[in-house]
Amino acid sequence: MTDGRRERGDRTRRHAARTAAGMATVGGLDAITVGSLAEATGASKSGLLTVFGNREEILLAAVAEARTLYVEHVVAPAWPATGGAPRLHALLAHWVAYLRAEVFPGGCFVATTSAEYGHRTGRVADAVRALKREWLDLLERELATAGAVDPAEAAFRIDAYLVAGNTRRELCGDDAALDTAHRLASAVVPAGVTGTG
Repeated sequence: MTDGRRERGDRTRRHAARTAAGMATVGGLDAITVGSLAEATGASKSGLLTVFGNREEILLAAVAEARTLYVEHVVAPAWPATGGAPRLHALLAHWVAYLRAEVFPGGCFVATTSAEYGHRTGRVADAVRALKREWLDLLERELATAGAVDPAEAAFRIDAYLVAGNTRRELCGDDAALDTAHRLASAVVPAGVTGTG
């Protein structure tokens, strides 16, 4: 028999991590405090510290939750497509849909935190860097399968277009920037090579 404390703690952790990830896209990870997260979630500061231990663990949980949501909304729906060009086009389409669905209130978590933590060190910076690297590695692998001459350069170009589209949409309120980014990124994908499943 259990008194449900662990289950309640898990629910608090998931809700707080997701809320923190959303807050990070608006004000940055650095702006998140135990107090601001408590206010946003309705949890007590002591309750959050009981679940996470300290602020750094909250930020790490936010990055992990953002990864979970990115996989759920962008990567997993594209995975049934054939590897290579078809999967890349699916990834790009789902990336645009992920932003338009406003999964996060301030746009793409990866784009926002990558800029914020560019010159930082420490566990949170390492987690942010790993998340970005994981996305670029995925693009590079699929581009290699699609027959790209230089998969790393092609992944760089695709990522640059997507980040620019996200920035323009969030900064200028220009939703059409996502269509432009999608079109330009899609043009980087090699044509004529199907790849594998």
